[in-house]
Amino acid sequence: MAHVLPFGEVLEAADQLSLGEKEELINVLNRRIIEARQDELVQDIEKANREFREGKALPTTPDDLMKEITA
Repeated sequence: MAHVLPFGEVLEAADQLSLGEKEELINVLNRRIIEARQDELVQDIEKANREFREGKALPTTPDDLMKEITA
């Protein structure tokens, strides 16, 4: 299992970095966040396709979907 640092310790460690290192850390974290969001989206799409193939989800119109989301 990976060692997980408390958030406060991570912030303290980041404070020790130079300005350039902090900028690079932000860039790396942003790329990782984007990749994680993309992975989540792919999983959601695969799940939706699987549910549709299994007859657990039905086609809908954008208007009906918006009504369901905002209800």
